Amino acid sequence: MASVPDYADAPGDVLRLNRETVRLEAEARKLFAEAAKLNAEHQKLTAGERKLARDAMLSPWLLLAQGMIAGAARLGAGAALTKLIVSH
Repeated sequence: MASVPDYADAPGDVLRLNRETVRLEAEARKLFAEAAKLNAEHQKLTAGERKLARDAMLSPWLLLAQGMIAGAARLGAGAALTKLIVSH
């Protein structure tokens, strides 16, 4: 004949399991908060990398534009100097 299960320890087991569940839930919340913090930091770093990549892509064009501006300034200065010398 099968023996009757002893449920005398059941309330204690339920309370122990409830405490363990609360502890694990708190640990999970802490880990989720840390993951959110790391994700935000990753997003910030990724945005910085995108900016650096864009700057690297645009730098030759910026150098070209700066050279054209400097050339135009030299041309203007030369024309003004020529006009000044010719007028005297």
